[in-house]
Amino acid sequence: MFDDRAGKVLVDLLEDWGVNHIYGMPGDSINNLMEELRKAEDKIKFVQVRHEEAGALAAASYAKLTGKLGVCLSIAGPGAIHLLNGLYDAKEDSAPVLVLAGQVPTDQIGTDSFQEVNMERIFDDVAVYNKEVTSEEQLPSMVNQAIRTAYAEKGVAVLTLPDDIPTEKIKNKVQKNAVMYESPALTPDVTAMQEAAAAIEKAKKPIILAGTGVKKAKEELAAFSDTIAAPVVISLPAKGVMEDEHPNFLGNLGMIGTKPAYEAMEETDLLILLGTSYPYTEFLPEDVTCIQIDRNPLQIGKRYPVDIGVAGDAKKVLGWFNEQLPRSEKRDFLEKYQEKMTSWWEEMKNDEEQTSTPIKPQQVIHEVQKIAEDDAILSVDVGNVTVWATRHFRMKTTQDFLISSWLGTMGCSLPGAIASKIAFPERQVISLAGDGGFSMNMQDFLTAMKYNLPMIVVIFNNERIGMIKYEQEAGGHLDYKTGLESFNFAQFADNCGGKGYLVEKFEDLGPSLQAAASFNQPAIIDVCIEDEPPIPGKLSYDQVTSYTKQTIKKLFEKGKLELPPIRKGLKRM
Repeated sequence: MFDDRAGKVLVDLLEDWGVNHIYGMPGDSINNLMEELRKAEDKIKFVQVRHEEAGALAAASYAKLTGKLGVCLSIAGPGAIHLLNGLYDAKEDSAPVLVLAGQVPTDQIGTDSFQEVNMERIFDDVAVYNKEVTSEEQLPSMVNQAIRTAYAEKGVAVLTLPDDIPTEKIKNKVQKNAVMYESPALTPDVTAMQEAAAAIEKAKKPIILAGTGVKKAKEELAAFSDTIAAPVVISLPAKGVMEDEHPNFLGNLGMIGTKPAYEAMEETDLLILLGTSYPYTEFLPEDVTCIQIDRNPLQIGKRYPVDIGVAGDAKKVLGWFNEQLPRSEKRDFLEKYQEKMTSWWEEMKNDEEQTSTPIKPQQVIHEVQKIAEDDAILSVDVGNVTVWATRHFRMKTTQDFLISSWLGTMGCSLPGAIASKIAFPERQVISLAGDGGFSMNMQDFLTAMKYNLPMIVVIFNNERIGMIKYEQEAGGHLDYKTGLESFNFAQFADNCGGKGYLVEKFEDLGPSLQAAASFNQPAIIDVCIEDEPPIPGKLSYDQVTSYTKQTIKKLFEKGKLELPPIRKGLKRM
């Protein structure tokens, strides 16, 4: 390390930390660092994206999918600003990401130089570590500290690097520190677990709401659910922690959820929050005993009144419960909702298995299901497509589901698919996006082409920002400015050098998906779908009222308010 260029030291440290690729775009204030990366391209691959936002979203997706550090790089000024959306996605979904942000040379800082902005201020809210390197001697320790902090706090660490620093030799001996991070093994308090176990044995209608904290405890979750006779509901990003067709599984909760999940939450007498900080508390039961299990003590009781808190890793806690608790004989509640869920799936099949045109979004998911491999990764965008994917795709525990959960940013599915294929080249990757979401980062389909990343991109094309339309209508407003111009995404794929399939009739949907699945390059399936509202599994009274108000408004505006004829025995309201 002594007498080496600081840029080389940085690249060597990244390699020591296990970094094997970086997302970014070359430019003025990182040219010297790019030269060091060029020299090390056999060790660290530089993935050149077309937009820094896509690079940051890809880094966040890689971290969420693997638990490893995602790394992205940008120039000062505009490049750094473009990163912010992807970095907030990483922050909100607790993904460890390192940002290497360029800056003007040290002798120009503070002179209003070209593209100079206050980098630390820009990243202040998004980062758990946010420092500017002011001398080459600082660099090794700051790199290690930044990466350790990103892992420890599961967030974004930013190192701002003036462009002259990488060229400087580290002439003075620097204090060495370790290239390592040890995740703490938090031992649950036995007294708290015993108290929780007593509450579980006492409950007649327990229910589990599981989150991403259970991703490494899938088998333990299934066993726990069976032991205590509790149905399982999941948060959005936790899809896949239990098989959708597992008899104890009730799906998601809330606007994207199922009717059985909603009703079971209304009826339960014990809520077990397991590895989740579920934010939509209006869908949670009132005045019931609540146990919360989380490895982060700060999350316990943060959003919901908890009676018993257990700070510990889900795998350890569930393992202890499964050993200590007897198998419950009180199975009426579970069996009731198993039957309800069976009826729910039958109801869903009515839409999924239609063979009509215009094509319904549910039909698309059903056909995607047929070509999805057992280890497929689904990278799903934000919008109506989120509802269709979560409600209708039957996930296996061997598959992965990737989405911008807490930030909910449109345009996340393609960068997520790119990161998925880089992380797991041997696995099938399917991107599901609306036409609005895909068009936000569609330029990086060229990145998938450039690096030969085979993937299937399915676009639900209804020529509108569908979810916003129905949000407006649910608020009792008229649809305003949600329409989108027609665009042939299949032709776009062909122009990029990939393969495009335009699907306007149902009979072309299955064959197009099968062809794309066998095509060993990026492919786009542009499906013209019927505009259909993502009606919740259980509508609230306020939502029903708002939809009714919106319908009446629309009829008045068209001058065609026609009341139905009075039926015998009924009075017109």
